[in-house]
Amino acid sequence: MTYETITFDLADRVATLAIDRPARMNALTPRVFAELTAGIDAALEQGARAIVLTGTGGAFCSGADLVGDAEDSGAAPMPRDLGESLDTSYNPFVRKVAALDVPFLTAINGPAVGAGLGLALLGDISVMARSAYVLLAFVNIGLVPDAGATWLVAKGAGRTKALEMALLGERVSAAEALAAGLVTRVVDDAAVLAETQALAAKLAAGPSVAIGMIRKQVAAALSMDLEQSLAVERENQTRAGHTRDFAEAVRAFGEKRKPAFEGR
Repeated sequence: MTYETITFDLADRVATLAIDRPARMNALTPRVFAELTAGIDAALEQGARAIVLTGTGGAFCSGADLVGDAEDSGAAPMPRDLGESLDTSYNPFVRKVAALDVPFLTAINGPAVGAGLGLALLGDISVMARSAYVLLAFVNIGLVPDAGATWLVAKGAGRTKALEMALLGERVSAAEALAAGLVTRVVDDAAVLAETQALAAKLAAGPSVAIGMIRKQVAAALSMDLEQSLAVERENQTRAGHTRDFAEAVRAFGEKRKPAFEGR
């Protein structure tokens, strides 16, 4: 497939998707979401066992494209009902990522702003460049957080930090984001993509069925009580215990070697 607003690469069972609109700081349009969705589908069809999302140029993603350009094939006029754009583009993509059976990682190579922050925090593991920042900018233009950012920031950093970020609309540095629990790691700018891809390759070589269940099990636990979480753990453990990967791990333990997982 030929992409106009993203780049696609697949190596070592890791698919790397990059929003590729550097002149717009990788701002989001319906086409970007359509191509990201197609890229994920293509990655899974080609056997990817981990997916990395990043941006080209100096930004991760600046959020929605508010101005567009008739000569820019990725742009589109802003709809009168912004809720409709969430229904057609933003929310389906967030739900798609949440439902993946493979790990989803984000390499936050530069500013992640507005809905771009939502996408950055979708990562099961998120690696952030030291010079990057995140900004829940919606209040600065008279809007409310979207792209799952309300839930992601509140669950990651807690109510107090979420309200501070959402109400004040101020930049949060990489160090502050790490301290707040919003991202997994902070590394030197030049290392952010390679570090994320290395982590993705490690996961891609792991027990994929269990990894897929782990990411959903943790997400479910955020809104469950203990008894509900125990029930989910029990159901998933039954399934995991019947995988080839678990059987291989038991054999490898007995033979004192590293297991070779097949992802089945």
